Amino acid sequence: MTGLRRSAMMLVVLAVGAQLGLSACDGAKKPTATKSTTPPVGLVVTPPAGNSGVPVSTEIGTKVTDGKITDMSLTDATGQRVAGEFREDGAAWVPATTLRYDTAYTAKVTAVGKDNKAVTHESRFTTMAKPKGQAVTSELMLTNGGTYGVGMPIVVEFGSDVPEQSRAAVQQRLFVKSDPPQPGAWRWFGGKQVMYRPEKYWQPGTKITARKALDGVRIGDRYADEDASATVTIGRKLVIDIDNATKQLSVYQNDALVKTAPVSLGKSSTPTSSGNTVIMSREAYTVFRTPEYTAPVQFAMRLTWGGQYIHAAPWSVGDQGRRNVSHGCTNVSTDNARWLYEQTLVGDPVTTRNTEVGLDPGDGWTAWDIPWEQYKA
Repeated sequence: MTGLRRSAMMLVVLAVGAQLGLSACDGAKKPTATKSTTPPVGLVVTPPAGNSGVPVSTEIGTKVTDGKITDMSLTDATGQRVAGEFREDGAAWVPATTLRYDTAYTAKVTAVGKDNKAVTHESRFTTMAKPKGQAVTSELMLTNGGTYGVGMPIVVEFGSDVPEQSRAAVQQRLFVKSDPPQPGAWRWFGGKQVMYRPEKYWQPGTKITARKALDGVRIGDRYADEDASATVTIGRKLVIDIDNATKQLSVYQNDALVKTAPVSLGKSSTPTSSGNTVIMSREAYTVFRTPEYTAPVQFAMRLTWGGQYIHAAPWSVGDQGRRNVSHGCTNVSTDNARWLYEQTLVGDPVTTRNTEVGLDPGDGWTAWDIPWEQYKA
């Protein structure tokens, strides 16, 4: 073998050896696949699939873990979509109207996890048949499109007592939205009356939408009667102060004194109640009928269920500003009563002071007669 061939062979051997040596000594590791530690989204939807006899007041419950809901739909058997929206806490989706009795629905909810993967759950259920027997009647004390005073509570009244064990379920289906937002609270006054008010009087110009979505809600061994709503406006701020110590009525509009008038309140045997009320109704003419008397009355503004009003009392003008002679009402002259009647709205606050007795809770719309901390408790 010539020297040239031996040199070439040695170069090949060295090159191969160098490659083998590099492979044996190279510390670099091959990349390995890593498992994701991001948990998948968890989604539970209620009512469960296949349920029948579901209340028509049902809401679509959604419990999500490690993700968020991106789509929600509810359709009936014909494919018609039901409008609705989530509660503020996102715990349930509330249909905008009560569901129909004995009807099949499909709820479809999609949620996306932190891993960007989507999960969709469907729940097909059927609502209850229309219950037999007498329903528990209720009334939302608002007229759609109406304008009310700054003290107007949202009032729902029932035709029969709501048992204590049913009140939480009823209250859960009462909704109030205000623009601008003014959070408030519900409070029961006995079993037939529940009221909502904010911490302070409503701001003038506030738009309020209230809904009692009670159709199909179980109340004891019966069911509530209907789903009804109203959208109203809060007007200017006007408040009335009645002071027995001075026998004077004072009217404040936007916190400025605009009117005073002498009054005669309830005599000692039938005293006027001290406390914070609101005007509940206004009647240009009515007739008071009691076991003691019957009397036609003009410009009557009701303050309590027990029959206390501000009204025209021309027969007591000589006593107004001097002594109390009424059966519990606030007597003013016809001219002053007419002026008040023309200026006031249902929901205008009225405070009466320094009489012999206090206002009974629930005798009228007495939501403002309780301090806020106690009211919302």
